Amino acid sequence: MGRAAQPDTARDRVGRYPSEMECDIEVMGGMSIHLRPIRPDDGDRLLEFHEHLSPQSIYRRFFFMHLRLSAAEVERFTNVDYVDRLALVAEHNGALIAVGRYERLSGTEEAEVAFVVADEFQHHGIGTILLERLADAALQSGIKTFTAETLADNQDMIDVFIQSGFHVTSTHDFGTVTVRFPIEPDDAYRSVYKRRHPRDHRLGRGDRS
Repeated sequence: MGRAAQPDTARDRVGRYPSEMECDIEVMGGMSIHLRPIRPDDGDRLLEFHEHLSPQSIYRRFFFMHLRLSAAEVERFTNVDYVDRLALVAEHNGALIAVGRYERLSGTEEAEVAFVVADEFQHHGIGTILLERLADAALQSGIKTFTAETLADNQDMIDVFIQSGFHVTSTHDFGTVTVRFPIEPDDAYRSVYKRRHPRDHRLGRGDRS
């Protein structure tokens, strides 16, 4: 008899473009966005996206004025293994409007998460959706905790974490805030998720019925 097929593991998925993560989502205001993993051929789109960010958005993302990405940065940001390093992009009418990513801290079950949304598309809940989808993917890859660092005056970003439904703890240090939270869904998370997505019958991440 032949061997039974073995279940897919995170290691088996390294480097494979996860097309199953692609989806269309309606965000606040009725706008539809397309969410997908980043690809190596997204370099020009990423450069254009970055160059249209306001100085404030750039500073809040990088903590210094960084008006143009270097070739090395574009190469690193667009080439991920989709397991320990994942980036998701949001598109609207074919244009890249947001990027979210996580990167596992080497040898741990923790990952650092970050995202940025084009100025004209902020306050539509896109950052929250990126956080939800990144957490979903990270959990399947054996990551259990997210951490993030943001400027203390970036209240919009802090609110995304605090209002996510995850149990967030934070520390403050010299104008920055570091947050840390487990990404395994619990009843509190599912309750918040259902209020945000009343028509989504998955009942939060991990329930794929």
